[in-house]
Amino acid sequence: MDATAGQSLYPLHRCKTIHLVRHAQGIHNVEGEKDHKAYLSEELFDAHLTPLGWQQVDNLRKHVHATGLSKRIDLVIVSPLLRTMQTAVGVFGGEGYTDAIDVSPLMVANAGNSGCPAISSLNCPPFIAVELCREHLGVHPCDKRRSISEYGPLFPAIDFSLLESDADILWKADVREKNEELAARGMKFMNWLWTRKEKEIAVVTHSGFLLHTLSAFGNDCHPAVKSEMCTPFANCELRSLVLVDRSMTGSDSSTTNYPGKIPCGLDRPSDVADEKHPGV
Repeated sequence: MDATAGQSLYPLHRCKTIHLVRHAQGIHNVEGEKDHKAYLSEELFDAHLTPLGWQQVDNLRKHVHATGLSKRIDLVIVSPLLRTMQTAVGVFGGEGYTDAIDVSPLMVANAGNSGCPAISSLNCPPFIAVELCREHLGVHPCDKRRSISEYGPLFPAIDFSLLESDADILWKADVREKNEELAARGMKFMNWLWTRKEKEIAVVTHSGFLLHTLSAFGNDCHPAVKSEMCTPFANCELRSLVLVDRSMTGSDSSTTNYPGKIPCGLDRPSDVADEKHPGV
């Protein structure tokens, strides 16, 4: 009898906790809701957050602090678009920035027409921009990023070193990335996560990326569990998941396992003794 049906055990060091966040409301969400053709508008290029979006950011920030999550996250990975970076620094960044603080700000004041004060990088995890977790590429100007040379002064403490080019060479004006291509990119991103040493990671990304990436997971679960993972994200929604390395992709050794038998001594289990000496 399989007493563990529906349950699984995995070594802790072969697991990562990932906190997936969809960006807060952007101007493209509002205009696209009114008219889907608005997504083709150049006026929505690299869409920034709306005032309501910033309210959503503030509320999620309160939540991650109230739950203690802000103290546990080792790394924040963010899609290099304005709306995701604004969301990431607003939720997981430090407190307000002043010139008296001897560290670079995560975001300067009014970055991306935000009307928001600068945000400090003090007492918060490192932030890394990663292209793999971008939204569908191509056609929609809202999903095209600015150059790194433009972003750098706006978000001084975000690490853009993993971006291969200053300009956005991935976005094509006449070709929209297919869903299956986005899903494959999402799996590549998940595999890349195993190259990171951090164990608890926040990922601030996009609805389409999350939907098509997560659709590959949960097929061995109860339908309600898969639905819990794969239902489309609301703006500024956070879901916490455990990513398990079942294929030895990662190479980290356990930091909590202890080998025992120190000092060395006799340790034959009683059940082994019973097998060798029945009736004793």
